[in-house]
Amino acid sequence: MTALVIAEHDNLSLKAATLNTVTAALACSSEVDVLVVGNAAEAVAKAAAQIAGVRKVILVEADFLADQMAEPVAEQIVALAVAYEHVLAPATAHGKNVMPRVAAKLDVAQLTDVIKVVAPDTFERPIYAGSAIATVQTADAKKIITVRTTGFDAAAATGGAGAVEKQDAQAGAGKSRFVSRELTKSDRPELTAAKIIVSGGRGLGSGENFKKVLEPLADKLNAAIGASRAAVDAGFVTNDYQVGQTGKIVAPQLYIAVGISGAIQHLAGMKDSKVIVAINKDPDAPIFEVADYGLVGDLFEAVPELVKAL
Repeated sequence: MTALVIAEHDNLSLKAATLNTVTAALACSSEVDVLVVGNAAEAVAKAAAQIAGVRKVILVEADFLADQMAEPVAEQIVALAVAYEHVLAPATAHGKNVMPRVAAKLDVAQLTDVIKVVAPDTFERPIYAGSAIATVQTADAKKIITVRTTGFDAAAATGGAGAVEKQDAQAGAGKSRFVSRELTKSDRPELTAAKIIVSGGRGLGSGENFKKVLEPLADKLNAAIGASRAAVDAGFVTNDYQVGQTGKIVAPQLYIAVGISGAIQHLAGMKDSKVIVAINKDPDAPIFEVADYGLVGDLFEAVPELVKAL
């Protein structure tokens, strides 16, 4: 049977996480469809149709779907799930919000944070904050899956020739309503899609130092800025910067950890980075165990020197 991928988008453009999820879906099935749920999202559907390996795109639009509330989106997925053995979504905030509702309505177990497809019914996922990998086999007829996108390469965004098929929306459940959305606007790359990330920890000491020390380095590298949970809990930055098990999972080409000790919670969110650079004054900090390059020294001296060298 064909696999169904739930597209991640903002009604204007397709999010990169969808490409990684398509790759996971192709490992489950030879045919992959993409579901775009929203309003005035024709551009998203056209972009999804161009993804290599996609057979067709199902576009479901309605005014009440514009904000992609979890309950009505889940209703659209459940209505279509009868034709699919695998239903996959990125393990983002949106995917984690919608897919448990889908699994509950279909009365099946959800497979969460899948990082490898062993067979159509067998998957690998991290447990214990990524310190161990569990192999899970399911006998459920429907496999409801959230995909940790760092575990899969992105499918080619072009080269496909999928058809776009419009379908009527299912009536909304009406159990919730959209009130408001506060978005953090930044000229920097999006954290989960950035090729370079500069992250700071409690060692920076304050939010002022966070800006003073990290921003010049991020500007030089055109990098996104992240943070450890300790830095967020201390109030240095808001939680949308947080990288880790309870934050965002990232796998950039280059990850620079500044003043981060490397607690297992943080490592779970960034250890798949291609190259890891750690700057910390403690030579015994756990971050050095996963770092490709480590510098033991005062970050307030080392980072400005690095900026000058760049």
